[in-house]
Order: sequence, then structure tokens, then C-alpha cells
Amino acid sequence: MLILTRKSDESVIVANNIEVKILSIRGDQVRIGFSAPKEVTIYRKEVHEVIQHENRQAVTRGERAITNLASSLTRQLQHAERTDGKPTEPAPTGRTASNQQSKEECL
Repeated sequence: MLILTRKSDESVIVANNIEVKILSIRGDQVRIGFSAPKEVTIYRKEVHEVIQHENRQAVTRGERAITNLASSLTRQLQHAERTDGKPTEPAPTGRTASNQQSKEECL
């Protein structure tokens, strides 16, 4: 860890394009300003830790969902192969001749 001493209105440059400036010092509080390109995100450490934790949880949920989907698809394929050796085709949707006839009978 690099440790520097700075006074009010003094700055530090990070990575040639980020300026960290000490704005004021009052008691045990230091106001710090950051000048950085808009694509650089800056978070307080406690906020960053919450974001990282939630991202890890989202990845875990996503991995679980993918595993469940893969298992379900594998079971469906195995079932289809056992029944007639071919995967089953989805049931047709939309109007059929019998649906059209039933509607006409109701009128």
C-alpha cells in the first residue's frame, strides 16, 4: 500500500487519467474529490462489497438454473428416445379443422 500525506487542495494522479483531490479536512473527516473518465466507476468500499456479493449470488443462481434446464432437457430427450426412438415434436398450435367446426356449431 502506498501511503501519502496530502493537505487540502492537493491531489494525487492515478493511472495518468484519474485525479484524487483532498477538498477539505474537518476533524476526523476528509472530503475527497475524484476526476476520472466517465467509463471509470468509483464506489465507496462498502458499496463495492455489496455489489460484488450480489453479483456472486446472481452467478450462482444462473448456474443453478442452467444445470436444472440441462437436466430437464436431457430427461425429455431420453423419454422421447425410449418411447419411439425419435424425439417428439411439439403439439401443433393455432386453429385446426375441429376447432373451426366447433366454433361454427356454437354460432
